[in-house]
Amino acid sequence: MKLALSTLGVPGTPVAEVVRLAAGNGYQGVELRVHPEEPVHLGLSALERAGVVEAFKAGGVEIPALAGYVRVAAEGDDEPVLAELAELVKLARDLGAPFVRVFPGGGDQERAEADATAARRLGAVAPAAADMGVSILLETHDSHRAGLDVARVVAAVGHPRVGAIWDVLHTWLAGEEPAASHAVLAPHLGYVQVKDVASADDLTPLPLGSGVLPLAECLDELGPDTWVSWEYEKRWHPGAAELPGLLGAGRDHLLRLGAPKQ
Repeated sequence: MKLALSTLGVPGTPVAEVVRLAAGNGYQGVELRVHPEEPVHLGLSALERAGVVEAFKAGGVEIPALAGYVRVAAEGDDEPVLAELAELVKLARDLGAPFVRVFPGGGDQERAEADATAARRLGAVAPAAADMGVSILLETHDSHRAGLDVARVVAAVGHPRVGAIWDVLHTWLAGEEPAASHAVLAPHLGYVQVKDVASADDLTPLPLGSGVLPLAECLDELGPDTWVSWEYEKRWHPGAAELPGLLGAGRDHLLRLGAPKQ
């Protein structure tokens, strides 16, 4: 595995400090949350984008993914969704990130309608993303929580630059076994987001290994080059423990789980 930390766990932290945290705790990458309240957002100038690239290069840390908030299955006109997604892909190109994250966001629509909307929009942007060397990844989340849901949409698009992110919390909440999630997502898998929680009723983030998520089973069949990002949701749970003090133990736990089986 290649390990990354998500800036959702250190909200608002300057880029240079995030790079230091990753490098100092043995993480090879950082999944950057792209949002107006974060240092990295769609409004960065060309000079600011170059500064982000330089900071990561100087620290020897990669940017495997930009975690955006485009909701590709959301009701409404295509145009604003496609415009935001196009800007996210351009930012990924400028920062050298191979992946961008999008959400389903299908709400209460009929499944077929939400699927068709998501597939249409993803397919529309995929050729330009390919030209820029970027892949668009649909996360197991909200209206498409199970791996089967996301795999169905990605297969409908049928473009090599459209894939999936396996957020292990959401497939677990959907009642999908890790082996089943992996089986349907593997042909499309860009990377995996891990986390831990106390229960389905208490999603406050916990140190990896101290909750109930079946992390060992989720990581068991991943290839050695698969990115695994610890998405510690501190932004949504301000009372949770601070992530920096947990990073070293979290890295060690993931490496133990991902060690080759004898």
